[in-house]
Amino acid sequence: MHLEGSCHCGAVRFQLEADSPYPFMHCHCSICRKTAGSGGYAINLGGDARTLRVQGRKHLGIYHAVLRERGKRATRSPAARHFCRECGSPLWLWDPRWPELVHPHASAIDTPLPRPPEVVEAALDYAAPWVDVPRGAGHVACRTWPAESLHDWHQRHGLLSPG
Repeated sequence: MHLEGSCHCGAVRFQLEADSPYPFMHCHCSICRKTAGSGGYAINLGGDARTLRVQGRKHLGIYHAVLRERGKRATRSPAARHFCRECGSPLWLWDPRWPELVHPHASAIDTPLPRPPEVVEAALDYAAPWVDVPRGAGHVACRTWPAESLHDWHQRHGLLSPG
């Protein structure tokens, strides 16, 4: 599926092809919450990194989150979280561990996205106490990360797009 996206101020516009275009996961981890300014819901789409085209690249900033796990030394994530330096809008994540993928924030996509048949509520162990986490039918609760990948979730539901 062809996706087009932008930041709030319009300084950055981008497009890409996505085989996993359903915004199926709400991530409640502190990184998504703090860098996306919400209860999470950030990097839940999957696209082909080779097809990413960007206008306004000079307005991009990149943030590498610091991973802090109890009992472990803090480390810097290799994942590059791209955002607009003008308005602060989170745009996409790219990780060298999976160089073929780019993960746009659903909130940055201007193309109408399909509604997922179920939503994975991920990283609930890290959810802020003020977040009203949806529960019940249509929501799958995961204390940490789902065992199923973004691609596998789309495949299981028969929702892979030709890209």
